[in-house]
Amino acid sequence: MRPRLVLHSARLLDPATGGFLPETALAVGEDGRIAALGDDEEVRALAGPATTVVGLDGAVVTPGLVDGHVHPVSGAELTHGLDLSGCAGLDDVRAALAERVRSLGRGEWLFGWGLDPNVFGDRPVAVEPFDAVLDGVPAFLLLFDAHSALASRRALELAGVDGPRTFGQASAEVVCDADGRPTGLLQEDAACELVERAAPRPTHEERRDRLAAALRAMAAAGLTGGHAMDANGESLALYAELDAAGELPLRLRVAPWCQPGTDADGVRELIAGQGAGGALWQVAGVKLFMDGTIDNGTAWLERPDCHGESTHAFWPDPAVYTAIVGELHRAGVPTATHAIGDAAVRHVLDSIEKARATGGVPGVRHRVEHIETVPDDTLGRFRELGVIASMQPTHCCDFTRADHTDNWSRRLGEERAARAWRCRDLWDSGATVVLGSDWPIAPFPPLGVMAGARHRRPGRDLTLPPHGPEQALTALEALRGMTTAPAYAAGEEDRAGRLAPGHRGDLTVFAGDPLTTPATELPGLPVLLTAVDGRLTHRAPQV
Repeated sequence: MRPRLVLHSARLLDPATGGFLPETALAVGEDGRIAALGDDEEVRALAGPATTVVGLDGAVVTPGLVDGHVHPVSGAELTHGLDLSGCAGLDDVRAALAERVRSLGRGEWLFGWGLDPNVFGDRPVAVEPFDAVLDGVPAFLLLFDAHSALASRRALELAGVDGPRTFGQASAEVVCDADGRPTGLLQEDAACELVERAAPRPTHEERRDRLAAALRAMAAAGLTGGHAMDANGESLALYAELDAAGELPLRLRVAPWCQPGTDADGVRELIAGQGAGGALWQVAGVKLFMDGTIDNGTAWLERPDCHGESTHAFWPDPAVYTAIVGELHRAGVPTATHAIGDAAVRHVLDSIEKARATGGVPGVRHRVEHIETVPDDTLGRFRELGVIASMQPTHCCDFTRADHTDNWSRRLGEERAARAWRCRDLWDSGATVVLGSDWPIAPFPPLGVMAGARHRRPGRDLTLPPHGPEQALTALEALRGMTTAPAYAAGEEDRAGRLAPGHRGDLTVFAGDPLTTPATELPGLPVLLTAVDGRLTHRAPQV
């Protein structure tokens, strides 16, 4: 059988060793697996009339890059609005909002995303600074962490939100002033949804087109796969539709949410749904939350932050979370738990330890997502329990500062801010560290994620000092964090993450060597080609 893809005149980079393979060409068979490695002449001889043959003139081929934590559907929808991520102060935000308001029709909603709480300085995060600009305009402005939002006065009115509410999520809140009037700040999904339900929603076709465009952009950035950490709304139907049409350019591993209030039937439904999918997507795992975020005071810390906040778990009764993790473990379902604060991370590790003690299916690989601050005695437990550390270094780079004057660091204080995003310590402790973007929270281009893991500087100004340079990863470790590590986390190390016969033909091709390109220059390294299952999903014009 003739291969579907042949790449030749290439340098084949092995992330397991950090060296180049002796071969200069590879072929991917009709089954989507690497069928042969060899020299140019022998591999080119395998090609048939239907084979795509690409000469790379010394370009570097790596296993396809995988984003270990991404939200494709919600990201495609959220980023359709006004991008506020570049605003450095309140005046910048007001100017951006004013410009967008001028383009709106009567009664039309304004949607924004990426709002950094640091723009408020020492002021409380509230809609009041924007009241004059948003007078009479229904607006919903998502903060950068996507766990909180600001709603304008008109949006609150249309949603019927005129005071505090009670939610099943312990950290969810309609924040109100001393007189019980909403300030516009909505904490966590349950509160945000009060206003989102009142806003116009995109059609199915609009969602599909936005998702397809976002996935194409990801492929062009070098991604061949992603661990999708939600299955909300129409997500699974959209993946199925694109997959059936041959328009899914990434291989997606999807983890539906399990929220507080999920009953026994709901857990059984999550277990029964495992394995659903198509050619390039599959439901594999369950996503849970142990806390919120440090920036909005909803993380779970062992000691309160400087405002006396971040003292509670996301689950009103954390023991219920522990019981559900145990049930999923015994059913062989891997879990991925959002845990940002030190108390949250500790509770997740304790829960996984209890689950493992009950037996169950051997080899289940559980994960902790984010891990923004943890004490020393937590580090070694990841290796001991076989728990994957899933981290997003660009969150540290872009939303905190080396001098700890940012909102995240000021809330935690010097001791805890000094142990931010301990990628190096977790790696050295023997944990498997998976890297990702958490898009739309941070940009998805994987070279930027890998660069941030190495330099730990703000991507918008690389002249600024790094935050915790002692926690940086090497170039090879960063590459492994997006190749071999996500393959291991998915239990697919025997068929993914390497350039070897029998492994998937998911490939990323760069104009130069990502291991020798300086970290500050890495985001600009051209991505020449990406392939999934040996089918090209991106090809630069010059290739």
